[in-house]
Amino acid sequence: MLNFSLLVLMISLLLLLVYIIISWTSTSYCSEKNSPFECGFDPLSGMRNPFSTRFFVLVVLFLIFDIEVSLLFPLLSMLSNFITFQMIFVLFSFLLLLLSGLLYEWYQGALDWVSQ
Repeated sequence: MLNFSLLVLMISLLLLLVYIIISWTSTSYCSEKNSPFECGFDPLSGMRNPFSTRFFVLVVLFLIFDIEVSLLFPLLSMLSNFITFQMIFVLFSFLLLLLSGLLYEWYQGALDWVSQ
């Protein structure tokens, strides 16, 4: 048992020595590469700077409408097999709901990128 422990210790030390010998370290220190990435913002600047939330609202609206449009695919694939009045009613009511939501957001000005 002692021989096995010594063998494990020697292999570990040998691997550590090989790592130290062949490890490459850059001689030039680049502070820009070592600084944390903060989503495009300078991490050392003031964190309480005001920013426009219009972009984030637009992204959320895009995600909502994107998910709703992806819900149309199963309904449209079912329409290729058989068509009933109820399915057509559901399809048009869903599209009417999407269109009314889009027109409401357009009327509220959430889709305008540049504010007047």
